[in-house]
Amino acid sequence: MGNCGKILAMERENLSRFAWLSIAAAVTTIILKTAAYYFTGSVGLLSDALESLINLAAAVVALLTLRIAAQPADEEHAFGHDKAEYFSSGIEGTLIFIAAIGIAYTAIQRLLAPQPLEQLGIGLVVSGLATAVNLFVALILLRAGKKHHSLILEADGHHLMTDVWTSVGVVVGVGLVNLTGWLRLDPLVAILVAVNITWTGYNLIKRSVLGLMDTAVASEIQNIAERILANHAETDGITFENFRSRQSGMKKFFYVDIQFPNDWTIHKVHSIADRIEIEITEKIPNSTVFTHLEPFDR
Repeated sequence: MGNCGKILAMERENLSRFAWLSIAAAVTTIILKTAAYYFTGSVGLLSDALESLINLAAAVVALLTLRIAAQPADEEHAFGHDKAEYFSSGIEGTLIFIAAIGIAYTAIQRLLAPQPLEQLGIGLVVSGLATAVNLFVALILLRAGKKHHSLILEADGHHLMTDVWTSVGVVVGVGLVNLTGWLRLDPLVAILVAVNITWTGYNLIKRSVLGLMDTAVASEIQNIAERILANHAETDGITFENFRSRQSGMKKFFYVDIQFPNDWTIHKVHSIADRIEIEITEKIPNSTVFTHLEPFDR
């Protein structure tokens, strides 16, 4: 494995600390939200606690996936293990669907047979504290995910941020129950939570499927590589075609056919191709460029 691969593997290992942070946050919020449900009997707060269980499962999967993705390329996996990230987001999305079904089932039962809520004050305070923990950790994960180009951390961060807004909605709903006395508002809020997290699960599964199908890198990133190729075509007298890309976890792969006059030396052609590859990898982190050289008559 080259130095670049070793550095990337070490970076992957270092990202595990963010997964541990996510696990700690999930355990903390499960305890707090379960306590809030215990104090109040609110099915809305129960749905919030169930979503935190999904957060814990997702964080554990993220930790395991980061370790798998950190493994270097080998004979059976010449391009590395980065695609393991997509399995993580797919599993997380599936778990979200399961949680949504459980939340909706419990909420419909409570909707048909409303029950009074108790000790709303302390319940809302405890739930608010859990929400603050999730917000703090979500912002850390999103920043780390963007900085290190980690799909796993970004997905986990977005999931936690969704949980934050879900919790805000639940707290508002429970507060309105306290003000209006309309008990059916509590299970209605829980049903809205189920619908909301179902959408999150769908997007995570969609992202996982697209990644496993070798979807191209983001257009703005691909444009950077194309501009570099165009600049070299203008200054070095080459042409290029069949430019394509694919995303694999943190890694980005670019493929391009470069045409050159058939009277050029191999040394000259490879020198230009090397400069192109170096420039693209410097401008686009965690990228690999494959060039296919083709002579043409002039």
